[in-house]
Amino acid sequence: MPRLAEEAGAQDGHAQVWLDFAIDAQGRREIRGRLTAELQLLCRRCLSPMPQAVESEFLLGMVTSDALAADLPSTHEPVLVENEQLNLLAVIEDELILSLPQVVYHDEADCAVSRDQLSSGDGAEQASSAPSKNPFEVLKQLKGKT
Repeated sequence: MPRLAEEAGAQDGHAQVWLDFAIDAQGRREIRGRLTAELQLLCRRCLSPMPQAVESEFLLGMVTSDALAADLPSTHEPVLVENEQLNLLAVIEDELILSLPQVVYHDEADCAVSRDQLSSGDGAEQASSAPSKNPFEVLKQLKGKT
């Protein structure tokens, strides 16, 4: 799964996927699915890998064109079927990518980087408490010279 590796790094594990193919009351072909996986994602604090469980439930509507995709109800996500074939591995990879959390952190007790290492210290507090120069001071001086 190269796109997943690009987003989350190389993975070595298993994903469990359940797929149910059906035709609904309106004659639309659909796939109901659920997936679970344990991925190794990088902690945003210490940049070391950590296990992260991901889960997703999805309802896909199989369509052969963008026009048919626009006609799907909002409960269905469109999946394009070309030449009456569907690449299921690509569909599962898409769902794994969509289920990735935006940010991942270890618990503070387990992380190699402490909260003290993340803060910029007393220097930042002193700098922010000192009054800053007015950025328009230069313009005031130029105006006075004319």
